[in-house]
Amino acid sequence: MSLHKRAVTALGLVLSIAAMPMACSDTAAPAGPVFECQLPSGSESPDFLQTIGCNGDFQALASEPLRADLPGARSVKVVLDQADGNALYFQNSVLYKIHYEFASKHLSGKDLPLVPELSSFNTTEYYTPDRRFVLGAVTYYEGPKVWALEIAPYDTASAAMITTLYKKVAASAYFGGSLFFHPTSDAVSVEADKLGDDVPVKTTDELYAAIDYQPLSLGSSMGRLRFLKAADLEDEYVSHEDIVVLDEAPNDISVIQGLITEEFQTPLSHVNVLSQNRGTPNMGLRHAMTNPALRALEGNLIELTVGASTWSVREVTLEEAQAYWDEHKPDPVVLPTLDLSVTGLWDLEDVTPEPASGASLRDAIKQSVLAFGGKAAHYSILTRTENVPIQKAFAIPVYYYDQFMKQNGFYDQIDALLADPTFQADAAVRDQKLEALRDAMEAAPVDAAFQALLKDKIAAEYGTHKMRFRTSTNSEDLEGFPCAGCYESHTGDPTDWPDVLEAIRETYASAWLFRTFEERSYYGIDHKSIGMALLVHHNFPDEEANGVAVTANPFDEAGVDPAFYVNVQYGGDVEVVAPPPGVTSDQFLYYFTQPNQPITYLTHSSLLAEGERVLTTAQIHSLGVALDAIHARFSPAYGPAAGNKGWYAMDIEFKFDDEAAPGQTPTLYIKQARPYPGRGSE
Repeated sequence: MSLHKRAVTALGLVLSIAAMPMACSDTAAPAGPVFECQLPSGSESPDFLQTIGCNGDFQALASEPLRADLPGARSVKVVLDQADGNALYFQNSVLYKIHYEFASKHLSGKDLPLVPELSSFNTTEYYTPDRRFVLGAVTYYEGPKVWALEIAPYDTASAAMITTLYKKVAASAYFGGSLFFHPTSDAVSVEADKLGDDVPVKTTDELYAAIDYQPLSLGSSMGRLRFLKAADLEDEYVSHEDIVVLDEAPNDISVIQGLITEEFQTPLSHVNVLSQNRGTPNMGLRHAMTNPALRALEGNLIELTVGASTWSVREVTLEEAQAYWDEHKPDPVVLPTLDLSVTGLWDLEDVTPEPASGASLRDAIKQSVLAFGGKAAHYSILTRTENVPIQKAFAIPVYYYDQFMKQNGFYDQIDALLADPTFQADAAVRDQKLEALRDAMEAAPVDAAFQALLKDKIAAEYGTHKMRFRTSTNSEDLEGFPCAGCYESHTGDPTDWPDVLEAIRETYASAWLFRTFEERSYYGIDHKSIGMALLVHHNFPDEEANGVAVTANPFDEAGVDPAFYVNVQYGGDVEVVAPPPGVTSDQFLYYFTQPNQPITYLTHSSLLAEGERVLTTAQIHSLGVALDAIHARFSPAYGPAAGNKGWYAMDIEFKFDDEAAPGQTPTLYIKQARPYPGRGSE
């Protein structure tokens, strides 16, 4: 293994951190001159001020930052005009959401140089040393009570420019004596290292440690408030009428109305993706298990609201809750009808044919799902996508799952379970009898002709390498019922053929996991309509890194700050989407489309020493190239090229592995691509 590591002295923007909104009273005393409010109470907000004399002035101009990776903050953009004697402007950030809008209206022409069109403005004012403007923002973080001057992660402003801007802002605002500079990317951190002692720096680690609220899936819901430990979920049953507070993020949870975890989560954790798919609120809250506002309502019916900046709870009546449940119960989902006519073992290149000219990629994927499931249908597209490295793979059609179920009488057993009133009424009974069904499936015989076909395929093309059998169903990665993490994949060793059969049976049996069954029941799905194909490729025995990524910035659904979000962990022993308690991973935003491609680290892997990184810069770039290609490739199916005017991104799983060249720098392999549901809205 040869993953590169390097030290970092300051970190990037805070991801998904939030706090209660700033109070209406001043929170920082001036360290130097005495300031007076510039705006009379009740006056209209101006386009700009050149002095912030009190909190009322700041609030009149402030907005929530456009990027939702800064929730809970209030921010005012600042413009320093070096062509006009370093005149400083605190712009109204509600009226003018970006610097260009303000500068082009107020600082162009007459006695001042003309402001060029937007593209030239962005190129000049963020990337050139002889720029006219120095652009930034003053942000107040309520949790840590910090005033922070920030520049864009991709801004190449020098330490001298930052110092000039900092001193001008500090001298022009009542909070100047409490102002810090907050580096927003690795590149900005390099310049921050050059700042003098008169420009104090506050890192993301320091901000993050003082923040207690993490909004993840936004929205409101009603349910009965319950407190549990994540470990209790093995024995305790939760209901779709519950809102649950846990000490830590679980790897999995049945359908509930809302989730609060004392330990912060990652945006691509299984439980958060589940929450987004279900449209239920999800948040992290430090000390949630002892929070007085929550404990006072334990056992009661409540409404939980998770917003980008704040959270709230209120007690509701049974009538309110019942009306909410009735209104928000999802319409029954009808799964695509299986195509059981497709037999044989299919190389991935052939699973989803390239659509003919003028035909729809979306329709081609939908057709492929009928025989090969969502995972294999999407993965097949990657075999013909340039700059996307993947493992050689093949698919086992859903026909063989159906064959296995019929030959062993399992559909009849399922009919008997569904007709049993006790099974329907008692979660503990369902759990017990589903476990018995899985045990029977894991011991059942597998068709001899299918075994011979599979054995020949693996021997001829894959040798003795261990094989990974991955679920690919008609009930995952789909609109209406994505069911992320519903099923379990397993590995088998071809040199020990019973091990291969065990892997296949265990994978098939995962269709009948308790949580998965409950999920289908909540969505009104006919349980017997599910079909499981298998995506098969070499297993990664000892990868150097495993990760997930989103091909757009999930905290910027307005599209003003495009970036890739990446969550990656050292090695392969700790799954990045379901880490053990207390284990963190490298999380970062990668501004791939910006000229200097800055990286904003949000958290770091707890499996590495301080200052070490999971991936090298070159590895991150190779990942960015692949993410960019995948984003463009699936746009005709799910994005702007398909007429989608909303937010669009693909959810990617990847590995870095040195198997092809042991001892060399591990290389990238893409494992999966599927549509990403987005964060939700208030």
